[in-house]
Amino acid sequence: MSDSLFQLEKVGFQANGNQILQDISFTVNKGEVIVFSGPSGSGKSTLLKLIGTLLSPTSGKIYYRGTDLQKIDPVEYRKEVSYFFQNASLFDETVQENLSFPARIREEGFDRERAKKLLERVQIPETYLSKEVKELSGGEKQRVALVRNLMYQPKVLLLDEVTSSLDQENRAIVLDLVRDMMKDQQTMVLAVTHNQEEIDQASRLITIKGGKMEESK
Repeated sequence: MSDSLFQLEKVGFQANGNQILQDISFTVNKGEVIVFSGPSGSGKSTLLKLIGTLLSPTSGKIYYRGTDLQKIDPVEYRKEVSYFFQNASLFDETVQENLSFPARIREEGFDRERAKKLLERVQIPETYLSKEVKELSGGEKQRVALVRNLMYQPKVLLLDEVTSSLDQENRAIVLDLVRDMMKDQQTMVLAVTHNQEEIDQASRLITIKGGKMEESK
């Protein structure tokens, strides 16, 4: 188990008497780019939330680097495993306040130079640091949220339909940065998507239908 990054053993999730996921078992090895695919409502996003510790399994176990997720401090875990939501969730007043949040929880100073470089990478000027969040477009919010997730390089990036609401230009900007992170800094990606381009880039496709793992290839 210690040779794998993640191991899921007969994982299930039930809510309000409904069985959302059942008997999900697979192992994730370092270096893989995994895409979860399947019909809407099949449980893909629920599975990603379980791996991201936003939800807890009602049956089975999930291990990260050989340790049961239930025994890992969630704050420490999220420093290594970063969850990127479908719809950008920004807070506070300005872009800089959002980008400085990862440093605050680590009790460290804000790395303005890294913020500047990442903003430039997603085609947002440094002057946006003082811009209020309410003034951003939807695509800009999503790009700022991605930069926030990358202010500290995560070992694993969990992507939940992050390009589904973006236009073609913004989708290309986001995917380009994610590809660079995977290639240059070996960040591992687990993604839920219906986008064929993203599916084609996966090293492994796991299909979820009716809450069950139908195939893995």
